[in-house]
Amino acid sequence: MKLIGSLTSAYVRKARVVLAEKKLDYVFELENVWAPETGISAFNPLGKVPCLVMEDGSAMYDSRVIAEYLDTLTPVCKLLPANSRDRANVKVREALADGVLEAAVAAFLERTWRPAGQQSQAWIDRQMGKVHAGLKQLSEQLGEQAYCMGIHYTLADVAVGCTLGWLAFRFPEIDWRGDYPNLARLFDKLSERPSFKDTAPPSA
Repeated sequence: MKLIGSLTSAYVRKARVVLAEKKLDYVFELENVWAPETGISAFNPLGKVPCLVMEDGSAMYDSRVIAEYLDTLTPVCKLLPANSRDRANVKVREALADGVLEAAVAAFLERTWRPAGQQSQAWIDRQMGKVHAGLKQLSEQLGEQAYCMGIHYTLADVAVGCTLGWLAFRFPEIDWRGDYPNLARLFDKLSERPSFKDTAPPSA
């Protein structure tokens, strides 16, 4: 298998963490989707990463789809429960973490890609409102549990850890550590795992 992605995308990091946790062999191919010469559309018409290219040349994209598929390939470190309700709860938490990330990315791009005079502060504020509301919900769901779903490490933790890591990387001014100490404890614990250590953003 070949994973196409970047070193700074939290969505790509999620796929890389899952690959590491599942102990799956793959080739990591760096791709800058913003570059004029990018070839990502040959595999994903949406022009996004991560993109997982299979042995037969077919491609799979969207980090949630990739992560769920990878979890079926080996029983090592099962990240999704078999029980349908528990599985859905993990996926809901993953969706929430991804939603926080999506809103933060939208605000980041508005601030960095548009000239200052063309930026919409109302748009940035709307996205950051989603970020803060999502962080609050993630903290409330976590409570004093060891992991997002209780005592078991799951895909929800992978998604939350990757989102928090990206916020620390791109939005250091957001004091989620001070506001939500339980998220900080979870993130610190996840950061000790080899899968997270080996996939940390290069400037983090």
